[in-house]
Amino acid sequence: LAPKRSLSHPCLGNRNWPSTCPANSPDLFPISFVFFVWDYVQHETGKQTVVLLGESAVGKSSLVLRFVQNDFQEYRESTIGAAFLTQTVKINDQTTIKFEIWDTAGQERYKSLAPMYYRNANCAVVVYDITSSASLEKAKVWIRELQKQADAQIVIALAGNKADLEERRQVPTEEAQRFAEEENLLFFETSAKDSTNVSDIFTAIAKKLPLETAASRGPRGAAGSRTAGGGVSLNQGETQDGPLRPHVLG
Repeated sequence: LAPKRSLSHPCLGNRNWPSTCPANSPDLFPISFVFFVWDYVQHETGKQTVVLLGESAVGKSSLVLRFVQNDFQEYRESTIGAAFLTQTVKINDQTTIKFEIWDTAGQERYKSLAPMYYRNANCAVVVYDITSSASLEKAKVWIRELQKQADAQIVIALAGNKADLEERRQVPTEEAQRFAEEENLLFFETSAKDSTNVSDIFTAIAKKLPLETAASRGPRGAAGSRTAGGGVSLNQGETQDGPLRPHVLG
């Protein structure tokens, strides 16, 4: 079943954006959609936010679709703004978390929107395409931005996607692995097409989350130093229901 809710900034279809964006011109629209959606996510209980970042066409949306619905579509339109999906992960009999996933657009014109998705995220998956050396360089830029601007306790994973296209590889596994080790990142080469390591990367993230964070009930609190071990089982992708809590711009 397709997710019931896919959210993106309402101004993105406006060719005059960002000059007409309500966040920049409060008189145009009393509610900031950015804070409207983000407050909704943060007030739901037991949720851990994951943001996917990376250059356009590296396969971010395909990774999420495989993880949430165990599906793959050969041809997908580019994401506009960001899409929102969820997936439940059971760490053990006592601990179940829900990943709330923001799949962000990779086009340069949407780059300025990224901070509103990653600024309070618990986890980030930065994706590159193993057939494109340039996409790895872009991924490194995203990682350094996260290290400077995101939460200090954020769990970051580097995903080398399209591992099924070995004959077209430009990025040696060893090069990306070395970078990940230097930056203390999780690292996997993945294939959304044949599902290689897709569940594994989210499983590893779940295990690395501090126990106090993974088991939290309510808005995100301080992260501890222990990690959540044990097996992880993935349940059917789902969407969330509940009242939205808009923030009015001052």
